[in-house]
This record gives sequence, C-alpha cells and structure tokens, in this order.
Amino acid sequence: MIKSQLPNESRFLGRDSLRFLFLSIILLFFQSSYAQEPKEGKDSPLIINGDNVEYSTDSKEVIASGNVEVIYKGSRLTCGRLSVNTETKEGLAEGNARLDDQRGVIEGEKIIYNFQNKTGTIVNAQFRSNPYFGRSEKVEKVSDAQFVALSGYASTCSFNKPHYRIKSKKINFFPNDKMQARGNAFYLKNTPLFYLPRYNHSLKEPYMHVRVSPGKTKDWGPFVLSAWRYNLTPNINGRIYFDYRQDLGVAEGFGANYNTDLFGKGDLKYYYTQERSRKYPESTPAEFQRYFVRLRHSWQISEQSNAILELNKISDEKRKVLDTQDDFLRDYFFREYERDSQPLSYALFHHNFRYSSMDFLVQKRVNHWFDHIEKLPEVKYSLPSAQIADSPLYFENSSSLASMNKKVPPEEENVNRFDSTQKFSLPLRMLFLQVTPFVSDRQTVYDKGADGSSLPVRTIFSSGADMSTKFFRIFNFKSKFLGMEINDLRHIITPTIGYAYTHEPTIASSDLRQIDTIDAITRSNTATLSFSNKLQTKRGGKSLDMVDVLTSTTYIFKPNTGDKLGSNFSDFLFDIKLLPYSWLRIDSDLTYKHSGNRSDDNYGRFSNANYDINFDFGKDRSFGLGERYQRKGGNEIIHSLNWRFTPKWKFSSYHRWERGHDVTLKQGIKEQQYIISRDLHCWSMDLTYNIKRGEGETIMLVCRLKAFPEMEFSLDQSYHKPKPGSQVNP
Repeated sequence: MIKSQLPNESRFLGRDSLRFLFLSIILLFFQSSYAQEPKEGKDSPLIINGDNVEYSTDSKEVIASGNVEVIYKGSRLTCGRLSVNTETKEGLAEGNARLDDQRGVIEGEKIIYNFQNKTGTIVNAQFRSNPYFGRSEKVEKVSDAQFVALSGYASTCSFNKPHYRIKSKKINFFPNDKMQARGNAFYLKNTPLFYLPRYNHSLKEPYMHVRVSPGKTKDWGPFVLSAWRYNLTPNINGRIYFDYRQDLGVAEGFGANYNTDLFGKGDLKYYYTQERSRKYPESTPAEFQRYFVRLRHSWQISEQSNAILELNKISDEKRKVLDTQDDFLRDYFFREYERDSQPLSYALFHHNFRYSSMDFLVQKRVNHWFDHIEKLPEVKYSLPSAQIADSPLYFENSSSLASMNKKVPPEEENVNRFDSTQKFSLPLRMLFLQVTPFVSDRQTVYDKGADGSSLPVRTIFSSGADMSTKFFRIFNFKSKFLGMEINDLRHIITPTIGYAYTHEPTIASSDLRQIDTIDAITRSNTATLSFSNKLQTKRGGKSLDMVDVLTSTTYIFKPNTGDKLGSNFSDFLFDIKLLPYSWLRIDSDLTYKHSGNRSDDNYGRFSNANYDINFDFGKDRSFGLGERYQRKGGNEIIHSLNWRFTPKWKFSSYHRWERGHDVTLKQGIKEQQYIISRDLHCWSMDLTYNIKRGEGETIMLVCRLKAFPEMEFSLDQSYHKPKPGSQVNP
C-alpha cells in the first residue's frame, strides 16, 4: 500500500503482512523518461532490503530499519538501521553492522561507508581476513584491497579471548596478499612475551613467522631448531636460522627470496657453524668451520629466452682435516641430502627459435669431492622432428660442442668434443599398424684419444623402425560384485615393437677417454618389445584405469660366438597397477632374470619384486604396506598407519623391517617411529619418537599454527606411497 504525503515529506512503503520489504532504487531523474536497464559500474543501483524503508526525494536519502541488507558491487552490508545518500552512495549503518565481501568480514557498532569507492570507517570493530581474526577501536577501509586496524590486535585464533595475539597500534591489511604492523607486542593469553618493532607477513606462503622445535638425537644430543621469517620489502623476504645442538654447538644462517621486475627471481641460503670436536682425539682442532651456500636464480628474459643459475658451495674443514666421509648436507640438511646428495652448480641460457632451440651451459665442480662432469662450456643445438617441405620425410638434429673434465682417480680426464646426430624418419600407416622406419648418422670429433694422440672423425650409423597398434573393445557391463563399482568396461591392448641397429663405430670406445655415454657407444642390434593391457571403467563420471599391466623386454641379436649364448632376451619387466576400489590401490613391479650367465642362481627366476598396498579409509585414516624384495639380497618391509581417533587426537606409526637373506644385512627391525598429534584449536602439536638401528633415538616436539602448517625443517619419516590412481579422458 502506498500513501501519498506532503510534497516535502517522505513517502512510506510498508506491508504489514510481510516481514521483509524489497525496494530497488534506481536514480535516473536526469535521464530520459524511458526506462533503461542499469549497467554495472558507476551507475549501478543500490539494492536495499529491510522491514521498513523510507525514501526522501528532496534529500535523495534512504532510511531503512529492521533486518537491513544492502548488496552493491559484490559487497554485502547488514545492520539494524541504515541511512544512505543515493547520489553519493555514502551511508551510515548502526546496530550489529557487518560488511562482508570476498576479501573478508568486518563488524562493528557503527559503519560509515561509501559503497561507490568501497571506503569507510568501522567503529569498535572486529574483523576476519583469512587466516587472521582481530579486534580494534577503529578500522579504516582504505580501498577494496586494503584496510587499517587502529589500536587493536590480530591472531589466527578465532576465540573472543584468543590463545595468542599480536597487539599493535596500527595493523595494515592487504587481504589475500600481506599484513604489516609496527610497534607490536606478542601476547600469550594476557601475558606479554616480547616486543616486535616490525611485523610483516605474506599471506601467500603457508609458513609460520616464528618456529621453535626442541628435541634430542644420538648425534646431536638435546637440540633446539628455530627459524624466523621476515619481509624486508614486497619483493624480498626470507628466514633467519639460529640452532643449538648440545654435542655440536651453535649454528646460524639466513635465507632470502627475491623477485625483480627486470632480472627474474631467486633465493639465497647460507648456513654456518663452528662445530665442536669433543668426540675426536685431543690432537684434533677444538672446532671445525663448516658452511653451506646455495644460490638459485631464474630469469625469463623473453618469450623465447630464459636463464637459470644454481650454485651449491660447501666448505668443510672436518672432512678435510680428519680425512673422513662426513657430509655437511647429510649431517645438517638430511631431507635435501636425500633429494640430491651432490647438487650441481651451473649457469644455463636457453633460447627457442621458431622450430629449434639452443642451450649454452657452464657447469663447474665447486666441491672437489663431488663426482660431477665439468662442462666449460657446452653449446647444444636441437631441432625436433620436422617435416621436410611437403614430403613425407621428417628430419631431426642434435649437435653439441663441449669442453669437459671428469674425475678418474688419481687423475682427471679432459677432452674437447663436437658431436652431431642427424636422423631421417618416415611415418607410415600400414593397415592397422603405425610404422616409423628411420636412419641416423652420428659424427663425433675429439681433440685427442685415450693415449693423447689425434683421431679422425668417429662415425656411427644406425637404423631401425618403431611399430605399434592399438586394439580395444567395450563391454556394456555394470556390476557391484564384491563392492567393486564397474560401469562398462573398455579393454585396451597395445603391442609395441622397436627395432634398432647400431653399426660398429669407426673408432672403438677403448681408444677414447670415457666421459659420458656417448663415448661408450658400441655395436648393438636389438628389438624392444612391450605389451600393455588395460581395463578401464567409469567412476564418478570419469574414466580410470582399474587394471594396468605392462610387460616389456629386449631381444638382443648377436652371432653364435664368444659365450655361445647367441641371440637372447634380456630381463622381463612387469609393471602392474590395480585400483579395484576407490579406497584401495595396489602397485607392483617385478623383474624376471633372463640375461647374464645361465649359471647365475637368479637366472630363470624373479630376482626383484616390489609392491605397495594402500588403504584410504577417509580423512586422516590410512594404512600402507610395501615390500622391496631381492632374491639374493635384502627384503625390506615397510608399513605405516595414520589414524585420527577423535577430532582432537591423531596417531601415526612407521616401521621398516629387514628380512633378507644377505648375511651382510642384519635382520629385524631397522627403524620405528611413533607420532602423537593433538589439535589445540588454532595450534597443532606433534610429539615424535624415532628409533633407528645403529643411529639411536630421536625425540622431537613440534608446535605449529594450523593457519601456516608447512614446516621449515623435519626429522620425521613417512611412507612414500604411490600417487592416486591415474585418470584418463572418457
């Protein structure tokens, strides 16, 4: 019902039978008299909902009360009472006022807000900007991408009285980007612990700002590892390390990540210690200087060019003075040592031409005990298979020019080499077969041979053909036999044969200095055979490989001379993947010995067998079992359990057993580990106990913020189960 009132008074719109009244106000008073659809942008309408809404044509102001809701440009404001100017889009919201958008939520007693610019002031505010919660006397919303909290605190704990908080006079938030604060005090409950003059935290990284982890190991004794993250500028951040190990002493270092607009990005890490030598004879030095420097840099120069630099320098007086095999990475950064025990140091420039590419590589052995090939430098040119004009022929080329050095104790081999391979191929379709015959010619020039004398050009001729086909059949079969979900079956058989003949090189490998595999090429005549069997079905609307079995071997042709074996098959390899249920995956690979001496006990038997069985019972509930079997060697069994008993408590275990027949391997349990995890609302706590045979015990306590779960360091073990089942296109 609409009631007319005096011209200077407002018009009231109300309907007693409805609790909410919807009113859309579109300001088109100075537009044409024809109705037009509103457009997103400056003239977008304010959409106001409320129990009661009043509009004054004179002041162009809307006053709404009772369950007020305003939606404008992706922002949503709710309150008890609202007054807003429809021209300036400025409004005042009172009574449980709440401003909500995709970047976060701000609540307060009163909100003064400009809907057009998304700026305003919130009085006596509380806010949430993932992952932070906080309160402040006032919040200034500077823009859609920034707000400032004055005289308040921030925490990742959502409680009204948080477990911890950072109290500050001014906190600058850039939602989904970073948080900056100055003049801060860190509180644990109501107790101030320390003063922070400056606090910068990138919200794009899953790491805690401060991490302290105590523990105890056989080699280190009691220890405390700590890492402090810092942000110097928007383009420079990193961490500072300060660690104490009772049996080794103090170690410190820093890491820095940087990003430049012109020269790419990278990271620098430095770690230093004056390690004690209390376990060694009195004649040895009291301390050993040991340090590690790593620099990595990547620069995308253009769409066609990029450069990569990596330097890994280790200085180790302990290894040099005591003449031991101690390894700094193994002693202090075991995870990095497991990934790469001898990291390379190199500089690489890569450039893509229209149809080819070129690489310029300088690779230096900066740590003398590393077994690396030096390339000072190597220039490589690659032309992938490209069609020759309109002919059916394809051509590819790979050429390199390098000066190389290799450690061959007690000396070092060095050679300058130019190597170039040209290959012609002719892809054909013959009935149901895809056949690709090819011929290639390899020319290699050496500056000297094994005895230092000059050599002619080394020539190697090769030829062969690759042949493959695919057969499949679809079975309209649906079943839930034994709980297995089968929605149609597609059986795919893929046989592949690759034949390759390499003529005897014009220069024997024995006349060359052996640097890499190119120098070791000899005559060969082989056929590689593989046979793939797959059963695919659909689950959840997607196709997946329920059964995948691949068998492969190589047939070696050779004359009936020498060992009188004649032509024969090499080892047969089997790779099996089974996914009978969504919660069960089985992976296995086996080697059937069919090469080498027939008198070998392994000949004609399975010499190696590995399998992994993984059960996934839901979130934080899994069990994994694996075995690494060698018929005449080790037989290691690994199993792990992860089980969440309650929302607060979780238990994990890991075991490695040795059951092999090799007398050099001691049977029994090699390693065991137990982890008890406790959910502490905004924190999580892990207590780890590890026992490793021959190395002793490790105890470690780790507390981490759930908002930043990633670890700076870790000493625990885990079972590396295979990746989830592969999916294919329907």
